[in-house]
Amino acid sequence: MKDRVSITMLDGGIADVRFVRTDKMNALDAAMWAGIAEAIDDLKARQGLRVVVLSGEGRAFCAGLDLSSLGDERTPGGSSAGGSLAERTRGISNNAQYAAWGWRELPVPVIAAVHGVAFGAGSQIMAAADIRIIHPETRLAIMEMRWGLVPDVAGMALWRTQVADDVLREAIYTNREMSGVEAKELGFATHVSDDPLAKAMELARVIADKNPHAIRGAKRLCNMLAHASDAEVLQAESDEQVKVIRTPNQMEAVMAHMQKRRPNFTD
Repeated sequence: MKDRVSITMLDGGIADVRFVRTDKMNALDAAMWAGIAEAIDDLKARQGLRVVVLSGEGRAFCAGLDLSSLGDERTPGGSSAGGSLAERTRGISNNAQYAAWGWRELPVPVIAAVHGVAFGAGSQIMAAADIRIIHPETRLAIMEMRWGLVPDVAGMALWRTQVADDVLREAIYTNREMSGVEAKELGFATHVSDDPLAKAMELARVIADKNPHAIRGAKRLCNMLAHASDAEVLQAESDEQVKVIRTPNQMEAVMAHMQKRRPNFTD
C-alpha cells in the first residue's frame, strides 16, 4: 500500500490519505487498485477515526486507469483491479468498484481534495467522497466512453444523488472534459477552492469537533437516501436518534457549546 497510498493520522482523529504514484499522475495499475483497497480496509479498522481527507500527491488527484493495463489486464471477464467484474468480491461490489464504493462504506465522512485531473475511475473515486472540493482549473471527465467502455467503478450508484439525470447522461455519452468550476455548477463537486487540500483540512477540523457517534449516524442516514423508502428513512432517523440522545457525548456537545469551549468526546 505504501508505494501507492499513504495514511497519516493528524490531531483530532483526522486521516490524511494521499495517492502517491506521482510519476503516473496517480493512475490506476494493479498495485494501485490493491493499495486503495488495503487503505480502505485499514481505515475501517482504525479506532478513534473521525474524518478522512483524500487527495493526490503531485500533479493530479487521479488520472484514471493506467492505459498500459488496458490491453494487458482488463478483459470482458475481469479487470486490472483483479477478479471477475460480475463476481461480488467486496460485499455488494467487485474489486474495481470497491476502490470508490469503499470510501462510501467508511463509517466516517470522507472529504476529497481534487486538483490537476480526475479522469475515469478518478472521477468515480472522487464521487464516493461525502464532500468534494475541487480546484477551479481541475480537468474532470467520465472517460470510459473514449475507450469504448461504460463507467464501472461505482460511479453510477454515486452520481445519482449528486447530478441531474440528463447532465449525467451527456457527460457519460460524450466523455467531455469539464473544469472544476463547471463541475461545481453541475453537481460533481461541492466547493471550488484555489487550495482544495487546505479547505478540506479546515472542514475536517470542524467535523472532527462534532459528536463522533452523531456524525456516524448522520452518514448512515445520508447513505440511505438513494434507495430507501420514506418510511424506512423516517424509522432510521428515530433509531439513530435513540442511539445518541442523552448519551455522554451528546451532553458534552451541549455543555461545550454553552461553555464556549472545544468538546472532549470519547469514541
